[in-house]
Amino acid sequence: MTEVQREIGVIGLGRMGANLSLQALEKGIRVVGFDIKGVSPELKAAGMTEVSSLGGFREELSSPRPVLIYVPAGPAVDSVIDGLVSHFDRGDIAVDAGNSYWGDSIRRHSRLSEKGIHFVDLGTSGGVEGARRGACFMAGGEREPITRIEPLLVELAAPGGYVHAGPPGAGHFTKLVHNGIEFGMLQAIGEGIDLLGHYRNRLDVAGVIRCWRHGSVIRSWLIDLMEEAYRREGGTDSTPAYVEDTGEVSWLINDALHMEVPIPVITQSVMQLFASRDDRKLWARAIAMMRHGFGGHPYGPNESVARERREGQVQGFPK
Repeated sequence: MTEVQREIGVIGLGRMGANLSLQALEKGIRVVGFDIKGVSPELKAAGMTEVSSLGGFREELSSPRPVLIYVPAGPAVDSVIDGLVSHFDRGDIAVDAGNSYWGDSIRRHSRLSEKGIHFVDLGTSGGVEGARRGACFMAGGEREPITRIEPLLVELAAPGGYVHAGPPGAGHFTKLVHNGIEFGMLQAIGEGIDLLGHYRNRLDVAGVIRCWRHGSVIRSWLIDLMEEAYRREGGTDSTPAYVEDTGEVSWLINDALHMEVPIPVITQSVMQLFASRDDRKLWARAIAMMRHGFGGHPYGPNESVARERREGQVQGFPK
């Protein structure tokens, strides 16, 4: 790659967009950024080039321009894409790196293809820390735009943490399946913590969790986060049991019904998440702790997250 190609645009400089930008800047990748709230002093100090409008990407990036979009799923994505591509040349690349529904991504790809604009759906996992230190990327799209952005994504990913999963829609579909698996794992761990807390004798629960981190079959980042939070909070009692969510795994359950694929564990994990909202369940407190650890998800009810869930309703399963 030439030096001029080692550049990306980023729209949406919240926790994910900002941390990915910082990682890119540290690795010598030029980053042009836009956020309706402006660019933070930290990003400016790190070397980000700020643009005051979506039209600024046309002036600051070389064609074919790759611009990553980190905004909540739903109408906000379409609004940003429409504003961005009005300034794009043919061959430029809109990359939806948020948690959009894969069916919406297929539709967006089709719509932009008519304008000669490329669209890539990029599932991003690893949470805020992953964005900062090395993410897990699942890309969906045609070969031409993937070829342009793939070297940069590999550089920003954890070792081995990048895959071109398939054609348009595949990136967000695989990320959605990933989120379903995540919910099932969170539920199982949370129920295990609940059982430990109900044993006939008092257990060294933090010590047990630490033991599980070393050599056990269930060792994982989630177990790491569970121990860290359990020790930091002195148990689960101070953590609200109400587990908020943005609704993406509910899409997956609907998809499974259309595909006639049974996913009882994932489905039950979503039902249990709803059940958490009476603020009493110990297992729900444990799940809230882990979710806060990997994604900074808020404790207790949160209107902005609930609004994102409502506004992110999808058009339905693609025909």
